[in-house]
Amino acid sequence: MNKASPTIQDVARMANVSTATVSRALSTPGSVAEGTRRAVIEAVERSGYRVNQTARNLRRKQAGAIVVLVPNIGNPFFSRILAGIEATASKAGLNVLIADTRQPQADEGPLGEYLHNNHADGMLVLDGSLRDDFFSHGNHAHPPIVYACEWSEGTSLPSIRFDNAGGSALAVDHLAGLGHTSIGHILGPLDNVLTQERRRGFEAALARHGLRVRNDWYFDGDFTLASGANAALSWLALADRPTAITTSSDEMACGFMSELYRHGVHVPDDVSVVGFDDIDIAERFIPALTTIRQPRMEIGEVAANALIDLIRAPDRTPVGTAFTKVLDATLIVRSSTRATAEA
Repeated sequence: MNKASPTIQDVARMANVSTATVSRALSTPGSVAEGTRRAVIEAVERSGYRVNQTARNLRRKQAGAIVVLVPNIGNPFFSRILAGIEATASKAGLNVLIADTRQPQADEGPLGEYLHNNHADGMLVLDGSLRDDFFSHGNHAHPPIVYACEWSEGTSLPSIRFDNAGGSALAVDHLAGLGHTSIGHILGPLDNVLTQERRRGFEAALARHGLRVRNDWYFDGDFTLASGANAALSWLALADRPTAITTSSDEMACGFMSELYRHGVHVPDDVSVVGFDDIDIAERFIPALTTIRQPRMEIGEVAANALIDLIRAPDRTPVGTAFTKVLDATLIVRSSTRATAEA
């Protein structure tokens, strides 16, 4: 005879909480304390309890899925953010659908299907080029939307961000502490909010150290390896070169260093380089890249939990209410930077 399936009462007993607390922990994770949520999840795993998600969704008139809009799925930067989103959404019984906003077919039509035809309960937006009005569709109200990583300036939507300006400032502080007084910067796409914030932090830190900004020490980029290599060629063409470079992404830093190596220029002996993001290759690149670490997994987890809270308790936090959470930057020092001879 088959053993009876575990019930929510079994989970509550194992976690030493009420069935109502179990229900809240599974449906609105942000509404219970972290320790309680962990105890419930452990009890669920030990008991083998499975939520009848289909029935729950039917009762709530929900799709049981969220959509994540990514500006370039092929960019390795997004991998851990997506992993954090997936892990968090899965625990809440939500499927994750991913759409690349830079693909030709990803226009307002298909995305509107998710937003206004009950195909998704909410949306995480990792592309700051999508303005708030993009999500409006006539008189239809859209489900909860949260920006993650990137955001649209002046948005009325919630956003989970990283301290981009502070991260850039940490890079300059590190190089100035090593004795560098001529520091250049490789930009990202000029219309990107992350580029603008990282440039703002770069210039503020230079000013704080009494160092001047030189326009010829800015190098164009677009976050890719190729643009980093092109920036290296521009650096090589200068008669008066900066002795250190900060970049707006690790990919550009790696492209910059590899192109310099092809021309017999070595990092950090000839120029120090600081990346931004701490993608997986940064630690394994030669030389290992000094960089600004973004807590990418945490960004995904925090953003997903924020969206789940809005989905599960829309009356508590109105869909159009903006809130912002900014995660701290961390400098990771490796082998691509060194002190100047004068330091």
